[in-house]
Amino acid sequence: MKPVNPSKKKLFKRLLFFAKPYRKYLAISMVSVLLLSIPGPLRPWLIGNMVDKYIVQSQNPSMLLFWSSILLGVLMVEGLLQLVSSYFSNLLAQSVIFDLRKKMMHHFLRFRMSYFDKNPVGAMVTRVVSDMEAITEVFSSGIMEIISDLFSLIFILVLMFLSNWELALMTLIPIPFLLFATKVFARSMKESFQQERMAVTRLNTFVQERISGMSIVQLFNREREEYKRFEKINGAHRQAHLKAVWANSIFFPVVEVLSSLSIAFLLVFGALHVSGKSALEIRSMYGEIFAFTLWINQLYRPIRQLADKFNILQRGTVRAERVFDVLDEEADLQEGGTIREVNFAQDVHFKDVSFSYQSGVPVLKKINLTIKQGETIAIVGATGSGKTTIVNLLGRFYEHDAGEILIGETPIQAIYLPTLRKNIAVVLQDVFLFSDTVHNNVTLGDATISREQVIEASKAVGAHEFIMRLPNDYDHQIGERGGMLSVGQRQLLAFIRAYVYVPQLLILDEATSSLDSESEQMIQSATEKLTAGRTSIVIAHRLSTIQKADRIAVLDKGELVELGDHTSLLQLENGYYKRLYDRQFFNQNQPE
Repeated sequence: MKPVNPSKKKLFKRLLFFAKPYRKYLAISMVSVLLLSIPGPLRPWLIGNMVDKYIVQSQNPSMLLFWSSILLGVLMVEGLLQLVSSYFSNLLAQSVIFDLRKKMMHHFLRFRMSYFDKNPVGAMVTRVVSDMEAITEVFSSGIMEIISDLFSLIFILVLMFLSNWELALMTLIPIPFLLFATKVFARSMKESFQQERMAVTRLNTFVQERISGMSIVQLFNREREEYKRFEKINGAHRQAHLKAVWANSIFFPVVEVLSSLSIAFLLVFGALHVSGKSALEIRSMYGEIFAFTLWINQLYRPIRQLADKFNILQRGTVRAERVFDVLDEEADLQEGGTIREVNFAQDVHFKDVSFSYQSGVPVLKKINLTIKQGETIAIVGATGSGKTTIVNLLGRFYEHDAGEILIGETPIQAIYLPTLRKNIAVVLQDVFLFSDTVHNNVTLGDATISREQVIEASKAVGAHEFIMRLPNDYDHQIGERGGMLSVGQRQLLAFIRAYVYVPQLLILDEATSSLDSESEQMIQSATEKLTAGRTSIVIAHRLSTIQKADRIAVLDKGELVELGDHTSLLQLENGYYKRLYDRQFFNQNQPE
């Protein structure tokens, strides 16, 4: 027999660690499953004695009725123990998974954005949902029932050998073949579960991405091609499950054949022993044969169920391994600072800041920039010049490789992360909205922000009128990702969201690039109110929107090449900003 894999033992220990707060549920489950292993094997012994004493040897209806009542009581106790065992094992399982799922979600919330760049959303959804369900079965119908089945087997064998050791040995002849078949079956199921694990992840990832990007699929007429790809992935998923079905289809008929062989050996043994014996001696074997027939059925049932339960354990172990792989991921965790009291009404300093998303491919190169308190600074440059990266570093969505970023004299790594992000509001070009009401998308569930504050912010941004035209106005359900709203309306909600949080530092990242001229004028007016007296960073491709900025920082290939206001930068002969401005002005004034 192969020793238990140390890594598997470690996984079980980790799973059991999550059961420690629920030791009471675990103890009740363990006691009930141990007691449950007694009534089942005891019934054939009672029935055999009843047949021998009160049917074959003497006709005694009253004693037969008495022992039938005892048998009924045993059945009721067995049913009660099954109820207790099932309830508390499932209660234990759900409690463990409740904690494990919370821990997993908390871990996801602490990851840097780089982790989400590397891992598909579908795979993460699989970890939190279907992987957890597989682990639930380990506690609810895996470990507990295996313990119960093992003790049932032991008790059955003890009773069989105590009753007739020769008959017991004869009926156990097929058992070695059954153990060999079980070993082959378990190995086959392990391989199929590993394939199933990968197939489920690929299927979830594909479906999640295609549904999220359905507009692109339809826009480029890729429905047929994507359906064919889905058929292929779905077929692999089906094939992975069919391997498990095939193994089950072979194993369980083998169990039934071996079970029938045990009964056949029992009958042959009985036939050989009745030869030459009197009728009374033959009748004295009826109860024993009857009991052994029932024991054989009970013997093979736990063995057959043990194979099922070991499959559940294997599936749960495979899924638990993936869950713990995520929980053990430390490289992408954000380390929060400890300073909670910081005055954000200070200058922001970038000192020799360098950063790269991929090692050896720098995106920012020794950026030195001071953003004065209360000023509006615009950052411009070609695509890929590092504009958005500066914003990501300031909010610590990514960690810079070298240099320092400071609020006054305080490095941002030393600031408690919730404190840092509470004082920064970001309005992105690609606005993310949840499938919820307008009000909840603005407040993000913050109960301290009142409806009056939301309405006030909406009026300041100029969005109150369009919201009031919606069914249920501020309680209108906007659909997933705000699909019920136009691009401009979604952008306006993002501005309201930034407004109500009253940030010390405001960042507008291409915030007006998706708006029409009318909406852009409303946003420009709201931006002036929002940026007044507040440190603001504006990233824009449309240079016409940032001409009123106090200063403009020009990036080129990750380097700060120019810095000044709109007028001074235009006066630089052959300057980078001047070339960008002239190119945009020329294109905008070309006749259609």
